[in-house]
Amino acid sequence: MKIGYFLNTYPVPSATFIRREIEALEARGQVVVRFAARRFTNALVDERDLAEASKTAYLLQGSGMTLLTSFARELLGNPRGVGRALVASIKLFRHGKAGVVRHAAYLMQAADLRQKARLADIDHFHAHYGTNATTVVMLSHLMGGPRYSFTAHGPDEFFNETAANFGLKIQHAAFVIAISDYCRKLLVDRCLSADDHEKIAIARCGLELDEFQPCAPVASNNHTFVCVGRLCPQKGQVHIPAAVAALRDEFPDLRVILVGDGESRSEIEAEAERHGLEGDRIVFKGWAANAQVKRLICESRALLLPSYHEGLPIVLMEALALARPVVTTRITAIPELVDASCGWLVSPGDHDELVAALRAALLATPQDLDIMGLAGQQRVARLHDIRDLAEALCRNIEAVAH
Repeated sequence: MKIGYFLNTYPVPSATFIRREIEALEARGQVVVRFAARRFTNALVDERDLAEASKTAYLLQGSGMTLLTSFARELLGNPRGVGRALVASIKLFRHGKAGVVRHAAYLMQAADLRQKARLADIDHFHAHYGTNATTVVMLSHLMGGPRYSFTAHGPDEFFNETAANFGLKIQHAAFVIAISDYCRKLLVDRCLSADDHEKIAIARCGLELDEFQPCAPVASNNHTFVCVGRLCPQKGQVHIPAAVAALRDEFPDLRVILVGDGESRSEIEAEAERHGLEGDRIVFKGWAANAQVKRLICESRALLLPSYHEGLPIVLMEALALARPVVTTRITAIPELVDASCGWLVSPGDHDELVAALRAALLATPQDLDIMGLAGQQRVARLHDIRDLAEALCRNIEAVAH
């Protein structure tokens, strides 16, 4: 059996979990063919991401005439299939907010993907997020292409401009993967029919646990936190400078290292300047390779992630797998992984709670931090082994193949 993965943009530094998922399927003997709409626009820094890019076929590469030609070929040779996809596309257009041009582009991508899938003998497509990529594999399937499934992460995808179309995508899917109990509940609420509820399975994102050996114990004088992720409003890094400023007199060597980049960088820099955080109290590292991220987490006291919107961040799993506790927010599915045994949970945007959590982490003894790190490591091993995810995906794909 050949499995096709279709992503909107692939690979990207913030989605290494998809690469791990594909590698885990291949380790089970599955043949996986990678497709994506577009390349990551910035430079890739991880060697494994670079290798993935070389294995991926991109639909939006080169002249747009390729997609037009593919659609014309489909229209002439498969008018009924195009008609089925067009009916669904009209429903997507009516229920969503995207314009006609975007939906026409999805149809052309779907035609091109169906033809590429036929040449590659793809039996089943899997997509991540219930947005653009799932739209394309659904339309491709309605044209006569392979059956499909998708993984929903949330929460943004459940409340964006295409959220009203989740029910249609679930209806035509062979099955749907939810990454958490929270996510499954949102998916069930969006089904068009109760008959579709049984299609939704929980399979939590996973790590290659052998790659995450526990860090050395935290030194008592280590007052460094690391925050990993795209610098954006959803992740709340803009609140970090004020929290650091509130604690700088009590902990003169406190600092936070920000790993990642994005649209909020200038705002975070302005906040650091406004609070007079000179020197290396707030460090901007930019994007980093996986090995460097692990090293920075191990060199920290704890991971910090003050997000407003998340599904279930992979970096939380990574930090806990490395035996480092976390300071994060009690939103969406995060409490399914993090509790007081392995971290500190705060309300998003609450300055006082964030300061209190950071102070508690700074005052914790090395022995306390070791106990929390071990608890987190055990929880990740139980819930987020990538082999369990691969097994669940294979089981569901094989079940719909018969």
